[in-house]
Amino acid sequence: MSNPVIQLIVLAAIAVFLILRLRGVLGTRDGFEPSRVEQDQAERDFRVVEDDASGDDSDLTDHVDPESPAYAALVAMKQVEPSFSLGEFLSGAKQAYEMILVAFENGNLDDVRAFLAPDVAEAFDGAIAMRDRSGRTVEVDFLGTRETSLAAAEFDTDSNIAELSVRFVGEMIVATRDADGQVVEGDAKKPRKQRDTWTFEREMGAADPNWRLVATGA
Repeated sequence: MSNPVIQLIVLAAIAVFLILRLRGVLGTRDGFEPSRVEQDQAERDFRVVEDDASGDDSDLTDHVDPESPAYAALVAMKQVEPSFSLGEFLSGAKQAYEMILVAFENGNLDDVRAFLAPDVAEAFDGAIAMRDRSGRTVEVDFLGTRETSLAAAEFDTDSNIAELSVRFVGEMIVATRDADGQVVEGDAKKPRKQRDTWTFEREMGAADPNWRLVATGA
């Protein structure tokens, strides 16, 4: 066997030895493995997600002080029902306020009864009946809700019942006429502001998405 052939055999043996040593130190790689740059980017992205998740919820902080008890109650509500949005609730509450207020003034609750708790519906029905017995009628022209803001929030973690109180400032023209057609209350031409604080209730996580009006106040 010539010297060049012997040298090649020795070099090959050394190469095999080095490969086996490297496998023992580094291990083997199967399939796709990201580069160092890709791994660094993934770690940065993960840290960003962690920071966002641990921060305040902008859906809540847009409407309520993060240090308030109301904020803590709302956070607990979202833990039961993550899809809950305070912004969407306030928008819906504004629409409900306008519908219920106009329905009451017009003396017909049929279209809004599903949004009223039984005792509230009973009180409204009684007021409408009393007005009808007196022979009075109401003319109403709702001009819009000028303010909608969260007044309070409470959450019962045992029953998952949430109560949200909303402060409204509406503007409307309301005139109450007697049996002879004379205005006895309000003004048929001059707008007035209507200030109310209404409390809505719902079981968080329930299949029924509707909130019900459970209390009214000024």
